[in-house]
Amino acid sequence: MKFLLKILKRTNKIRLLFFITADIFLILLSVLLAFLLRFEGKIPEKHLLNLEGLIVLALIFSLPIFYFLKLYSFSWTYVSTQELMALFKGTFLSFLFSGASLLFFRDTPYFSSFPRSTIFISYFLIFLACGGVRFSKRIYLQIFQRGKKEEKERTLIVGAGDAGEQILRSILSSKSNYFPVGFVDDDPIKKGITIHGLKVLGKISDIPKIAREQKIEGMIIALPSAGSDAIKRAVEEGRRAKLEKIKIVPSITELINGKVSLGNVRKIQIEDLLGREPVLLDTKAIENSIKNKVILITGAAGSIGSELSRQIAKFKPAQLLMLDRDETGIFNISEELFDKFSRLKIVPLIADVEDRVKIDQIFSEFRPNLVFHAAAYKHVPLMEEHPDEAVKNNVIGTKIVAEAALKAGTEKLIFISTDKVVNPTSIMGATKRIGEMICQVLNQKNLTKFISVRFGNVLDSRGSVIPIFREQIKKGGPVEITHPEMKRYFMTNSEACLLVMEAGAMGEGGEVFVLDMGKPIRILDLAKEMIRLSGFEPDEDIPIVFTHPRPGEKFFEEILTAEEGILPTQYQKIFRARIPKVNEEKLNSAFEKLKEAAKNRTKETIIKILKELIPSYRPGS
Repeated sequence: MKFLLKILKRTNKIRLLFFITADIFLILLSVLLAFLLRFEGKIPEKHLLNLEGLIVLALIFSLPIFYFLKLYSFSWTYVSTQELMALFKGTFLSFLFSGASLLFFRDTPYFSSFPRSTIFISYFLIFLACGGVRFSKRIYLQIFQRGKKEEKERTLIVGAGDAGEQILRSILSSKSNYFPVGFVDDDPIKKGITIHGLKVLGKISDIPKIAREQKIEGMIIALPSAGSDAIKRAVEEGRRAKLEKIKIVPSITELINGKVSLGNVRKIQIEDLLGREPVLLDTKAIENSIKNKVILITGAAGSIGSELSRQIAKFKPAQLLMLDRDETGIFNISEELFDKFSRLKIVPLIADVEDRVKIDQIFSEFRPNLVFHAAAYKHVPLMEEHPDEAVKNNVIGTKIVAEAALKAGTEKLIFISTDKVVNPTSIMGATKRIGEMICQVLNQKNLTKFISVRFGNVLDSRGSVIPIFREQIKKGGPVEITHPEMKRYFMTNSEACLLVMEAGAMGEGGEVFVLDMGKPIRILDLAKEMIRLSGFEPDEDIPIVFTHPRPGEKFFEEILTAEEGILPTQYQKIFRARIPKVNEEKLNSAFEKLKEAAKNRTKETIIKILKELIPSYRPGS
């Protein structure tokens, strides 16, 4: 990794030196040519000093301005109108400074009797020459590197918006294996228009017809801001057209910098088809809560914790502390973020949330402003078998982290909860509800604001049905489902984490926020779609079999209890639950009993205490 970084740094230095050298030469040439044009090929001797003076001014002003406007740190292959506008701005500023200098030094030998038209001609030529060298590679690739049409995959782009245009530009300026044929888009205004020479050939419903007529072999769906309905329709039409190669640009929440390129294109995944609408967030509020702050994430090696780390890193915290007892997981996520965010101060921490002494030391040393408490045991059947571990991690660990945050003067602690806390039938759900109750009580103790956020299943998280089904399909089946009517709420990892950050940013303390999980999805439908995405037909190529519900599982997860209800917030996908007040004395008493029961590993006692504390807890129902 370090070796690759050294190579990249060396490459960047060579590119910087190349463009600075090219600009020096082109500025010299442009000024000289301006004087030659002004004096029709023969420069009078008395104006040679003027020539030297203008060359010096152009170099003194142009090079630093170009550097400041990042005209030496762009991608040569993907140069765009953004760089062209920056170049225009740079040459205009340099022209103004040079003009002012000419007036100021007009009595010196270098600038007396100065032919004023040469300065206009010079900067016009500088703009053309420096722009030409920057666009030269892109022009070369578009003209000479397209290759033979028959060797490339004839590709249709779905979506003629910004993402589709960026994908086309990326294809045209690289040695890709795609040969773009045209666009399809449901916007009637875009019908028949051309983008970079390619026409919008019709609507999504026209894909089978266009595929036949144009001999389409593959398709790229470029709809990162669209809902899954449009994506699902495009996939279905692609299947009807018998297109085997269907790829997609991921949703805008998955893109690190919000920009789209060919490198982002990937195969269709199950989360692209699950009926989720795009998330519209107040990123300014998130940025204000994170930028230049010390952020601690517990459980940072897990599915939610690692994605939180990725998302938070985008908002430039002063320090990102990632804590987990899984040293391999922490190593992997920290290396990933070191690579993507080289300027970010990342601190990997190996610790157990049940270790009060070490947790207190970490809080005392780093004084985090914001804590995302994602460390938890979450696997329902396993926690039924090991209730003592559920209590230690989900209850005792939460209390230790929360009390450490209080002592250190942390601004906010966001507790990652679950929909399984509602009328819990599992030990995992009951222990997570106690975590919420601990946060409710401690919120009244100090300036630290405690906020809980509930949501359902996260797609493709470790131990979820997606990787399990994937492995079963890879082995040729059967795909095992506990019951044909089993339903779950699902959301993507990136969406869940962004909504958690949004809820954390707006929370005033003591709230339990509930994320809008959309529509519940039948696990059977999920399995069938996964089988189709793998190129097979359910119950023909890959059999589906039904087993039985596991201990602690519900047929259908709820988001609220009957007595809770919800209140709207300013954000469409975030609601506030009406949570009953917690009896602090009763909670503290139960906590001590749970601690002792976990120590002695007495399952019956743990269940009894949980039932006393949470009346809606119905174990095994």
